[in-house]
Amino acid sequence: MDFLKKNKEIKKPVLMGRFEYNSPVILTFALICVAAYIINAITAGRLNSELLTCYPRSGIGIKPLLRSFLYIFGHAGLSHLTGNMTLFLLLGPIVEEKYGSGNLIIMIFSTAFITALVNNIFTTGIIGASGIVFMLIILSAFTSQKSDKIPISLILVFLIYVGGEIVTGLTAHDNVSQFGHIAGGFCGLGWGMVFKRTSG
Repeated sequence: MDFLKKNKEIKKPVLMGRFEYNSPVILTFALICVAAYIINAITAGRLNSELLTCYPRSGIGIKPLLRSFLYIFGHAGLSHLTGNMTLFLLLGPIVEEKYGSGNLIIMIFSTAFITALVNNIFTTGIIGASGIVFMLIILSAFTSQKSDKIPISLILVFLIYVGGEIVTGLTAHDNVSQFGHIAGGFCGLGWGMVFKRTSG
């Protein structure tokens, strides 16, 4: 598959001579999330409810399809946004540098859609980039891998984050979508294995 080959990097603009837009996909994603949070606050939550929340069994049409991809830009509150964006901005540039900007876009939106499908089955709705963050957590563990062996660090990261979410999902009764986190983690594992095989 051609898109799995090293993509041409998106040109990184230099701002005011000193500041580099070093990770175009990650930074643009974060800016969209912040803008969506502000607009949602101005519209008293209407943006989230109308477009940035993926609801289960919402039928077939343009709006349900858009929600299956756009919900990753919405967040339920400031702590939800800052929590996701902290990890997103820490891990994202490493993953983007490793796999390329074009590939990262494909991984983000395919993971968003798969996670939306999972949540349509198991939960009442989903909003936020938590599934994408879990994908990045797992993918970041692949970045230092230089052989055909499976690193113990990857196994531990997967067990700690995804295993923890499985236990929480089975025991907790809150509004957090553990199934979304689990789906994102498995997508990260899947993408990491795909890239490992194509580059090996």
